[in-house]
Amino acid sequence: MPKDAAVEEFAGLVRALKARDGRSYEALGRRLSVSASTLHRYCSGATVPEEFPVVDRLALLCGADEEERRALEAAWTEADRARRRAASPAPTPVPAVSAAPESNPEPSAPEPGPGPAPDPTAPDPSAADPSAPEAPRARPRRGAPAPLLVAAAVALVVLALAAALLGHPTRTASAPAPASTAPGRTAAPLPFTWSIGSQLWEGGCGHTYLVDRAPRAVAPPPVAADSGAWAGSHGAVHGGEALVRITVQGRSPSDAVVLHALHVRVVDRAAPLPWNAYRMDNGCGGAVTPRHFAVDLDRPRPLARPVDGLDASGAEVRKIPAVSFPYKVTSSDPEELLVSARTAGCDCRWYLELEWSAGGRTGTVRITDGGKPFRTSGTRGRPAYVHDSAERRWITDSDSGQTG
Repeated sequence: MPKDAAVEEFAGLVRALKARDGRSYEALGRRLSVSASTLHRYCSGATVPEEFPVVDRLALLCGADEEERRALEAAWTEADRARRRAASPAPTPVPAVSAAPESNPEPSAPEPGPGPAPDPTAPDPSAADPSAPEAPRARPRRGAPAPLLVAAAVALVVLALAAALLGHPTRTASAPAPASTAPGRTAAPLPFTWSIGSQLWEGGCGHTYLVDRAPRAVAPPPVAADSGAWAGSHGAVHGGEALVRITVQGRSPSDAVVLHALHVRVVDRAAPLPWNAYRMDNGCGGAVTPRHFAVDLDRPRPLARPVDGLDASGAEVRKIPAVSFPYKVTSSDPEELLVSARTAGCDCRWYLELEWSAGGRTGTVRITDGGKPFRTSGTRGRPAYVHDSAERRWITDSDSGQTG
């Protein structure tokens, strides 16, 4: 099946960036927190990234200027639309819905039908013409509910008297209103932008989702770039671990924003979901494990702890040293924070808080999943399934020969 022209155009721009930089897929993927195979699929057009920040990060690493980044974002937008059109053939039922309203005007046509009724009285139509100016005379009929207006006026008078008697208390109650100007100060634009990726897979390949469906009702595993759409359509929840990538970029090339700390807030704990576990593993990746912040959601007060990464893409395994706070970001030097939140014993809903300072200002940004808490549930004791691509069906670990 030929690639969409928009996808091919976007892939060409990505290939040009990589060729300009000269670094290998492994080296660039390490900086982007994606596997070499995933980056190769971006360049070949086999996959379109689900989110633009990873592409923008690549552009910055390869020295793209502002105009090139805008062109790249426009190309990604068109390619992403093409990917979504190919992934969901849902537009077909829409014409049926639009056809229904079109049938409404047809039954409305008979409604003016009563008009011909006065036709038998031929002389009356001529009288109907002078009746047109009489239309304003219908206005007095609106004056018929005058008693209601009087009653309403009386009610208003009563309310005014009550307000006069209780005037001072009501003013004190409204006094906090001016305090809303204080929050107005926080409405000032942040000195940085941030975005997240919440449907990441380890190494771009391995992940587990909990789904409240039988295997026959679950679609085959998607490619990593389409994981968000797959998880949303199945009502899936991260099983055992959730990977969240936070991309932070300053607005100024010279005035740096300092990131001081990352806090974890668990807003709800419940028993792990009694759903089936479906593994997305397809046998790729694993060469690079980027440095990240590990979070143990089972602890009473979880902390984001910096952890070393590993690079096994060469002849020897190389450690990628962890870097703790503080970080500095500008418009030309963004930063990516990868958070790995794990749990074995709860269905946890949680979010992150990022502390920052810049130019005498300080603040805290709440990092959520589109306004909702992130969600991760343990998988211990749940039936686990992997997908058999040969038989095109989900099978259990025991059937596949895997354990755990």
